[in-house]
Amino acid sequence: MALLTKDFAYHLPPELIASRPLEERSASRMMVIHRETGVIEHRTFKDFETFMRPDDLLVLNNTRVIPARLFSDDGSIELLCLDRLSALDWRCLVRPGKRMKPGRSVVVGGITGTVVEVFDNGDRLIRWEAPVDLDKHGHLALPHYMGRDDEPADRERYQTVFAKEEGAIAAPTAGLHFTPELLERLPHDFLTLHVGVGTFRPVQVERVEEHVMHSERYVLPKATAQRINSAGRVVAVGTTVTRVLEALAKLKSGDGELRIEEKEHRGETDIFIHPPYQFGVVGGLLTNFHLPESTLIMLVSALAGRELVLEAYAKAVEERYRFYSYGDCMLIV
Repeated sequence: MALLTKDFAYHLPPELIASRPLEERSASRMMVIHRETGVIEHRTFKDFETFMRPDDLLVLNNTRVIPARLFSDDGSIELLCLDRLSALDWRCLVRPGKRMKPGRSVVVGGITGTVVEVFDNGDRLIRWEAPVDLDKHGHLALPHYMGRDDEPADRERYQTVFAKEEGAIAAPTAGLHFTPELLERLPHDFLTLHVGVGTFRPVQVERVEEHVMHSERYVLPKATAQRINSAGRVVAVGTTVTRVLEALAKLKSGDGELRIEEKEHRGETDIFIHPPYQFGVVGGLLTNFHLPESTLIMLVSALAGRELVLEAYAKAVEERYRFYSYGDCMLIV
């Protein structure tokens, strides 16, 4: 029987949506789901390392969020810079789009950009006469559910402490809980996937299997692939890491086990993980709480089981957990 998008719905009181971070990164609560027993624990993130085994490897996404939201100097046009195609060319989401036909211009920080092309999905290719200083003129594109514009403090807090490679529109939020001190004590490595606006796009089909997933670019270093293959268990920090690792899982000849080819991987993935799905690389997952009927809660349900995940979400609401990007987290083991 096909799963429906509504099978992943749950009720969330609006006051449980975290619009701002806690003062201390590692102070979040952490729900722990034990897949084999179905036991659900209520812990704090400071207990995280007690659930790690000696042969575990944490894999984290070291993408860095850029202030990609721009406003024209006259305030009439809003742009979200989705993808830097060259030094002067950006693929952008533009509002209002009707005013920005090919040949029309927009001025940001005194620099003129011209619409060169309109893509099939409505995005615009903007060619600037000179590079736009995003740090000076840009704003963070905070998720709409926060109900506010970005503030100076978000430049640091809506960023992981290990953020390195610039290009994300949104933060890999499971990583926001980590401190440098904790990472030093745990075996870990990195990949890069720039989180795009597709993360927030709702599933608009009735049957889950009919949803077309957005594509995102990734880089997995050779050294990370080697460490993954030698680890006893791989614990992914976030759904973005999970998608990359599962997209790269390949059958290793001879023993029937899934491995990642030990080379540098660069590419794009549109993998859509939902029940039923057999994980090949990821054995544990740290993630935040996700929107109802989203591809992210579907991925989590593929790992822990839909019924158990919905039970856990109901308990999270009952226990007044904080939800979404700046909220509490869930560890699935």
